Amino acid sequence: MRVTKDPEVRRQEILDTALKLFGENGYEKTSITDIAKAVGVAQGLCYRYFPSKEALFDSAIEQYADVLVEQFVSFEKDDHKTLRQIIENMPSTTEERDTKYYAVFHGAENRKFHDQLSLKVCEKLVPLVEKLLQRAKQKGEVQFDDVQAAAMFCVYGQLGILLADDLTQEDKSKRIREFLIFALHL
Repeated sequence: MRVTKDPEVRRQEILDTALKLFGENGYEKTSITDIAKAVGVAQGLCYRYFPSKEALFDSAIEQYADVLVEQFVSFEKDDHKTLRQIIENMPSTTEERDTKYYAVFHGAENRKFHDQLSLKVCEKLVPLVEKLLQRAKQKGEVQFDDVQAAAMFCVYGQLGILLADDLTQEDKSKRIREFLIFALHL
């Protein structure tokens, strides 16, 4: 018997199933046929929502990046804290190991996917950091003209540390915080 679901519910079901299979079998070994079979729908229905496996994966990256960036939105809304306080209170990690995304983006064979995710998170964080820096500039906390360049540097400049395999999460966070405070003269 055919089960009709709300399009957003069905889309998310396909995406969640794909993530599960990508995590279990790897991206390369998972086909749209495998995903459709696991969801219990025709392959054509998967293509109705996602024109290709790559598009499906891009949607997963987009969705996970939104989840990770959402954790920083509260900093923009709280205009009582100084920029230094925001930096000192940044979460040391934004990812939890038991989410549907973690196995896909953190498996040993999935380094390429993690790097893609990192770039997408950076892309989404820059406007947020730009707003924080603009507010800090208006309060007289920082003294530079090119807020956009500073925001890009603050966000993308962290990647070398964040992607280093030889540092603990605590070391990464400490180094990033200390450098941001130094670089922004806070």
